[in-house]
Amino acid sequence: MNVTLAELGRVHFIGIGGAGMSGIARILLGRGVPVSGSDAKDSAGLAELRALGGQVYTGHAAENLGDAQTVVISTAIRTSNPELLAATEAGLRILHRSEALAAAMAEDTVVAVAGTHGKTTTTSMITVLLREAGLDPSFAIGATVPALGVNAASGSGGIFIAEADESDGSFLNYQPQIAVLTNAEPDHLDHYGTGEAVMQAFTDFIGLLPADGLLVACADDAGSAALAAKAAESGTRVRSYGRAPGAEVRLVRDRLEFEGQSFELRLNVPGEYNALNAAAAFAVAVELGVAAEIALAGLAKFTGAARRFELKGEIAGVRVFDDYAHHPTELRAALTAARTVAGDHRVHVLFQPHLFSRTREFAAEFAQALELADTAIVLDIFPAREDPIAGVSSELITAQTPKAELASSSEQGVTQVVSQAGAGDIILTIGAGDVTRLGADILAALELRSKELRSSELRASEQSGSEG
Repeated sequence: MNVTLAELGRVHFIGIGGAGMSGIARILLGRGVPVSGSDAKDSAGLAELRALGGQVYTGHAAENLGDAQTVVISTAIRTSNPELLAATEAGLRILHRSEALAAAMAEDTVVAVAGTHGKTTTTSMITVLLREAGLDPSFAIGATVPALGVNAASGSGGIFIAEADESDGSFLNYQPQIAVLTNAEPDHLDHYGTGEAVMQAFTDFIGLLPADGLLVACADDAGSAALAAKAAESGTRVRSYGRAPGAEVRLVRDRLEFEGQSFELRLNVPGEYNALNAAAAFAVAVELGVAAEIALAGLAKFTGAARRFELKGEIAGVRVFDDYAHHPTELRAALTAARTVAGDHRVHVLFQPHLFSRTREFAAEFAQALELADTAIVLDIFPAREDPIAGVSSELITAQTPKAELASSSEQGVTQVVSQAGAGDIILTIGAGDVTRLGADILAALELRSKELRSSELRASEQSGSEG
């Protein structure tokens, strides 16, 4: 449904506390649209929206709708939700969150970042780069970015940077001027059914570009490269990036080559995948008129996004990181980065599979990726929106690699991973579910172990002194 910003009227968000929903609400408030919303429980995010002028309720009830004219939902909202039932009965306009975001950015030059992996980081890099270049873009990102302080904001620069999520096909509601495709491979088969359907969705996304639009595509990824070649044949302007020969924005060791010039690429985030993400961000920036040197200086200021190999703390020489990876390719990339950061020390993983369907489809690939770690503890599957599937559990993964052990509980997983880590090692909590909260528990357990060790050493020293 194509709706203009002026047509929205008062907008009510069901589940306004979610990362994507709260970001869109923040943008609409910044653009003068009256916003209300509700969520199951209160949070700091809801308090921030109230401070911005939103009318936000804790708990779901039909009366929360008030005089709303438009209701925004995400895929996670059940049809039995009392507010959704009331909105349907009243005949209110009901939009998926992607449709609300499309309305918010309809008057801007839109850069939509799609791909199976790397969307959040690439969108974040582009946004930080453009802000460092003196532009004031609007943005909607799937995670909070420390350098930005938020995951979404309404800017005045006439450019909108949006993370385009393919998980439910809703990214086809956008109208980008520049489309970025970081990679393309099968995922979200619970929605699409087949890998072919996934690739068709990416094809359709590219097809949203206008005649004068630009596709920025990774030449190193087979899926992205194939889709870009197909798009070029149909007349779409394509700018490729990567290490592959012929890439227009080409990575050569730690340098970036573009239009006959070679530049040093300085990044504060590890991993080959981040070098590729940076090349994509650079390609977008120069298309928007940013000088190459200024774009590279902006990239050097990027320090990461929340839950993307995010350092949570260090105790007694053990560094604890957290990552959102929930696909085998992402898991492999995160562990490769961890091995680079750990150097000669060990990498310990606490992994939480996400979705029964994804675990069923990719159990062997998850097991293979976990072999990059020195030790791996696997938690129960985080179900998210799914009901259990008979015969599908985390044991499908642990049974296929001797590197992985199954934890009976989150508490046991924390205990196990801490017991295996020594000074200089890395512990990585990883997954798209609530495993992220265990970073604090791991740090607390490391602190307790450190205190007990110091106390033991002190007692031994005192005993040795008394015997002397």
